[in-house]
Amino acid sequence: MSDLPADLPRLHVLRTWHVMWLARIDEAIAAAEQREAEARRGAEVRPPPPAYVVQLGIGTGPPVAVHVGDCPVAGSRVRPLDAEQARRALVDVEACSMCRPDTELGVLG
Repeated sequence: MSDLPADLPRLHVLRTWHVMWLARIDEAIAAAEQREAEARRGAEVRPPPPAYVVQLGIGTGPPVAVHVGDCPVAGSRVRPLDAEQARRALVDVEACSMCRPDTELGVLG
């Protein structure tokens, strides 16, 4: 015994309904594949993080800390530094206690 209707008009309606849903599912799959492809391309072309960054204070205040470039606590207000600039900055600015750029640069004290 089938759970489908026996008459032809209702079978056509069910088929049409399922074809419409399949089209919606195919569109959703295509959109998800597009998002994943864009994310992969973005990751491939994203420049590497700078070697070091200085975390800036709010407004015109002094710098807050020096971080290794990919330190997760650096925040969004940062300026990139090369190794020599980071060494000079560590004279006046505190080193991050999590990523320890001073240890990495050999500047202790």
